[in-house]
Amino acid sequence: MSRDTAIDPRLHRLRRQRLLDRLGSGVLLLSTAPETIRNGDVLHEYRPGSDFHYLTGFPEPEAVLVAIADRPGRHRCVLFVRPRDPAREVWDGPRFGVAGSKRSFGVDDAYPIGELWQRMPALMQGQERLFHRLGGDPAFDRRLLEHFAGQARKHRRRQPAAHPTIQDPLPALAEQRRSKDAAELAALRTAAGISAAGHRAAMAAARPGQREYEVQAELEAVFRRAGSPRNGYPSIVASGRNACVLHYHENDRELRAGDLLLIDAGAEWGGSTADITRTFPVSGRFTAAQAAVYRVVLRAQLAGIRASRPGAPWDSAHKTCIRWLVKGLVELGVLRGDASRLIRKEKFKPWYMHGTSHWLGRDVHDVGAYLGAGDRPEPLPVGSVLTVEPGLYFAPRDRRVPAELRGIGIRIEDDVLVGKGGPEVLTAAAPKTIAEVEQACRR
Repeated sequence: MSRDTAIDPRLHRLRRQRLLDRLGSGVLLLSTAPETIRNGDVLHEYRPGSDFHYLTGFPEPEAVLVAIADRPGRHRCVLFVRPRDPAREVWDGPRFGVAGSKRSFGVDDAYPIGELWQRMPALMQGQERLFHRLGGDPAFDRRLLEHFAGQARKHRRRQPAAHPTIQDPLPALAEQRRSKDAAELAALRTAAGISAAGHRAAMAAARPGQREYEVQAELEAVFRRAGSPRNGYPSIVASGRNACVLHYHENDRELRAGDLLLIDAGAEWGGSTADITRTFPVSGRFTAAQAAVYRVVLRAQLAGIRASRPGAPWDSAHKTCIRWLVKGLVELGVLRGDASRLIRKEKFKPWYMHGTSHWLGRDVHDVGAYLGAGDRPEPLPVGSVLTVEPGLYFAPRDRRVPAELRGIGIRIEDDVLVGKGGPEVLTAAAPKTIAEVEQACRR
């Protein structure tokens, strides 16, 4: 059975009902992520679509959810899935099939995926609204529109509407997913614990003479041994000057004595992912210059975490981190002048060019609005999870900064739950203070 399988019929029915109660009467139509070719006849590793998996727990490709809102508090759910195929299952492994899908996932009915369009008229009968996002899967959208066009031609003597009113359900679903339920929080806590253990292993393993990918192997071996089926995103393992490349991906440089190693990596568990960044000295101890920059970034990050409280604007952590980073840049001799003026003129941008936070959950950059009416920042809701990840990046040939700072890139990132009583750092098990990091490296 796939590790993506989540058999909890009561939970998934509750999630669907919450969404449909918000949307109102109509039919929700949602396909899972399609399989995609990597090269030749090799497919990319399959992962179910996040929205689909959130509402069904079903792990297989070529599946479609149809949920019909009968009345408030009630809905009928139908899954269309691949049928059992003994010849194909010899190659690809067992499938749930129609009977297994209905039995295991608590849906009202299940049918072969090949019967979807044949059964759609009956499922849509008497319904005036279809909740479906156009543009997510162009091939599926074309088939849907062809189906409606065919139905319009078939009943042309009555001059029916060419299609029902189509409403995008994603804003409502994204808002629902932004505040995590108990099952999602449990998955995130597990993913955070696994990820923190991987970062500790990387700190203990790294030494001069290794390649970045060797440290990556140590990190990800911990993820796999703990049962994580995959990373939430490709690991960034960036030593020396590579740490100044935000989405560095080569991971093949040789580590050298005196280098810092920046690792941005998170394990996935139960459909949710952690997202941790730590920066540590390959030789086991920070130099004086590295420690000075590290303290500035850590001080900013801790302040940003404290600012991530319920009801605060979502960008509170970012604005707070900028204030402390600018103060630090002045202390380091990189900037001069009044901090407020430096912030207003964005003088920090050459060394801190990215945002501080993003939503986190089933996707590393999870769904959920950041801006509301009038482009005002959305308030942080209780139960949401966001990253807090300030950094400073001094390119090796940047003559605007003191010579001892050139080539230093540092980012510190944690996953923060906005709890009723204030922020909770889910990834606190990953060493972060200078003393903790150096101790982890000595191991």
